[in-house]
Amino acid sequence: MTTVKHKLNILSFIILTLLCNSYCQLIVNVKNRGGDVERETIEANTTADTIRLEFLSMDGTHVTHFIDFKADVQVFRVFVPWEEERGLSLPQPQVLCFVTRFGKNEFISSDAMSKLRQKNPTAIRSPEEDRGVEKHTLDLLVSLDRSALISPYLYNICSSAPDSTYSNEADIKLISQVLNKDLSKMMSAVKSTESEKISRCKDTTDIKKPCTCQYHLCIGWYPCGLKYCRGKDSAGKVVNYRCGIKTCRRCLLFEHYASQKMLCLWDDL
Repeated sequence: MTTVKHKLNILSFIILTLLCNSYCQLIVNVKNRGGDVERETIEANTTADTIRLEFLSMDGTHVTHFIDFKADVQVFRVFVPWEEERGLSLPQPQVLCFVTRFGKNEFISSDAMSKLRQKNPTAIRSPEEDRGVEKHTLDLLVSLDRSALISPYLYNICSSAPDSTYSNEADIKLISQVLNKDLSKMMSAVKSTESEKISRCKDTTDIKKPCTCQYHLCIGWYPCGLKYCRGKDSAGKVVNYRCGIKTCRRCLLFEHYASQKMLCLWDDL
């Protein structure tokens, strides 16, 4: 049986007890499926109990994954550049915000994240596990003026997407139940898009008509769990201890309302 000291020496990532007090940042170079390297920045704030993961994809899309542990909420925000080759060249990118319930086993805690140190910051990382594709049907439009009823961070994160911040009724109801929040108040922050009554954007010919859009994004690397090892303490007693992290890749498919097909031209591809 290996000792605790030996185990820690061979890990690429280790948990350090006093690395950060309340705020810490990790920069990771990640190889995507196409072989390109994307640089992720992961920030943990233990005081607020939040995590922010950000990266710029090879197609110019800026992705933010924000987790509010206290509210059981996660936000996926994307800045999508306009497709100039299709005649769309606007000064500001299109912004979408997808708000879903956060599951406790989807990411390590902000406290554990704040204690990570990368021994080799120039290394190219690949995840240990591919968690496949998750589909989220977002049938609600969030009113940012009342979004604090869902999470106090939503307004600032999604301020660039006042008409394109989406959520799911089932998630809102479950968050209300788990956190014992007033459901009627939470529902006052959203409204139904009635997207089930309109066709898919790829099947819509008029670019000015509303339609149901699908947006696909992948996060190539993130700490999805903690690893535990067995060793001996100074007295020779067998103990379990946190000795590293498990890393994962995840893809998400968001089905949401688009007020015009021109806001979902990628659905044709």
